[in-house]
Amino acid sequence: MRFLLLLITSLGLNSMSVTAKPYKFTQEHELLTKQAEIDQFWQSGEFSSFKSYDQLNIHYALFTKAKHKQCIVLSSGRSESYLKYKELAFDLQNNGYNVAMIDHRGQGLSQRELEDNDKGYVDDFNDYVIDMHQWLNTYVMPECGDNMYLLAHSMGGTIATLYAQQFSSAFKAVVLSSPMIAVNGGSIPDWLGKPLIKTSHFVDNLFGDQSAYFFGHGPYQSKPFKGNDLMQSQIRYQHFNQLYQQTPEIQLGGVTLAWLNGAVKAEAQIFANIDKITTPLLVLQAARDTVVSNEKQTQFCQQLHQLQPASCPDGKPVVIENALHELLFEQDEIRNQALRQTLNWFAEQQ
Repeated sequence: MRFLLLLITSLGLNSMSVTAKPYKFTQEHELLTKQAEIDQFWQSGEFSSFKSYDQLNIHYALFTKAKHKQCIVLSSGRSESYLKYKELAFDLQNNGYNVAMIDHRGQGLSQRELEDNDKGYVDDFNDYVIDMHQWLNTYVMPECGDNMYLLAHSMGGTIATLYAQQFSSAFKAVVLSSPMIAVNGGSIPDWLGKPLIKTSHFVDNLFGDQSAYFFGHGPYQSKPFKGNDLMQSQIRYQHFNQLYQQTPEIQLGGVTLAWLNGAVKAEAQIFANIDKITTPLLVLQAARDTVVSNEKQTQFCQQLHQLQPASCPDGKPVVIENALHELLFEQDEIRNQALRQTLNWFAEQQ
């Protein structure tokens, strides 16, 4: 036995890289045939809710019956519900992770704060952080202990970054997928756009506490696949579109002035406290993203890497070429790459 152990050590087999092991990701052509298997997995979950500090019902899902040693916590994007992430949760568990997912306040199955349930609203992004901290401490950590990894998409990346600044020891590693470090202002420069948002929000507050939609935004509308700016996988787009039609309670319209003002304040907070992020962090950037600002993602990585060389290797995001915003729902070639990068990063921090 001792000779065998020495032989294994001399050959380097005891330090075999995780990249040598093929991951198991569902492919587009398998989605229809695997649906029953995914549904069976979904039935193994624990679905519940809790009361936030201000008495909102916050919904969540846990998949821990497989008893894996590691847990991935998923922080989803604006207007999303954990119901959208069935395929991803299935894939993560098949690759050795328990999964915990939360519907952020004001979206998904969680309670809205305004009378109009269609309005995308939050007063302060730190409310998302408070909710997540309460949920993790009370419901997730008893199942996962200190073996938690955070995967966050878009607005969920904003929340994850704020969380990492305030609770640096909560996670072993963080991956931000197309994070909303800042909203994409298009051709409007920051020096014009940010004061406009702040002033509009101030004026809006003078007329009540229900917050108006931002210019050009309105109630939920289903959009066709052609010309969408989220993903290029038609079957995954159809699945999530169908989900929202069949589950109208998770539908959410455009953003309010309050939400947008909160996003601007969150961006400032992220850069002001960037030195407080000590958890190893990786940013995945969708090369063709028009939803969030890739420029601000790059600035974030440059600054963070200077302070924490273990984060944002080479001082920049990992760019996924030809990808639109929804990396975790993209065509197989893109999605596979994003998930490999994610699981490799988590494996390196174990």
